[in-house]
Amino acid sequence: MRFTASWRSREPLTPILVVPDQIAEISADTAQDAGVWPHSVRYVRLRQDTTVADVPAFGEGAQPSTG
Repeated sequence: MRFTASWRSREPLTPILVVPDQIAEISADTAQDAGVWPHSVRYVRLRQDTTVADVPAFGEGAQPSTG
């Protein structure tokens, strides 16, 4: 799989897979424009009260509403 730095960039990024050991809280706008998220995700803080085992894997757990 290839990743780029921005929508118009052609320069590929090399992903580095890591094992998570900290949980970060983020703020994200869920609005989409033609299927694209137009706003960046913002870092809020590290969650010292939560462990990796407390967070469901991507695609598991609660699902966002569609309506």
